[in-house]
Amino acid sequence: MQNKRQVITKAFKCAFPHTIPIFAGFWFLGLTYGIYMNVSGFSFWYPMFMSVTIFAGSVEFVTVNMLLGAFNPIQALAMAFMINARHLFYGIAMLDKFKGMGWKKPYLIFGMCDETFSVNCTVDPPEGVDRGWFMFFVTLLNQIYWVGGATAGALLGYVIHFNTTGIEFSCISVGFSYPASSTALKIGFIISKSLNNIFSPL
Repeated sequence: MQNKRQVITKAFKCAFPHTIPIFAGFWFLGLTYGIYMNVSGFSFWYPMFMSVTIFAGSVEFVTVNMLLGAFNPIQALAMAFMINARHLFYGIAMLDKFKGMGWKKPYLIFGMCDETFSVNCTVDPPEGVDRGWFMFFVTLLNQIYWVGGATAGALLGYVIHFNTTGIEFSCISVGFSYPASSTALKIGFIISKSLNNIFSPL
């Protein structure tokens, strides 16, 4: 009979290798996001705090312009919902897998980004590895990668200076390469632009 520490350790060791490719992508995009926040005039704790509480890459890039623009909560809500509407279907697909997860379930739902969903939905942990702890560590490690990259990028922005014109578009457009999110992103941009024209001050 394994004790709790052994169960947790085994799940971590099983989950970590599955997140290494995600680390490579998240670290690069996180650095880009952090630098972009820095050159936009925000302190390093903004991307750090936002990556912890929002943890939605495309929305975080879009949020930069929202913070710099006029206060428009309707636009922000519509944009965030449409960009991440695909997560509704992710959640439905994970209903059975999340059953009986106890206190882990709220965090698993919160941290279910595209990459985490791909691993947790398709990978069956080996016999003897607790599925709940496996999915928890996949989710946690991926968020740590993103938060670390965003924070490091923001700090790096203090010492590295270059022309970042268009960086927000190129990073957000990464989402258009994913068929599942392409429609939601396009609709989100259209709605956001319309609401901005309607509600922005003259």
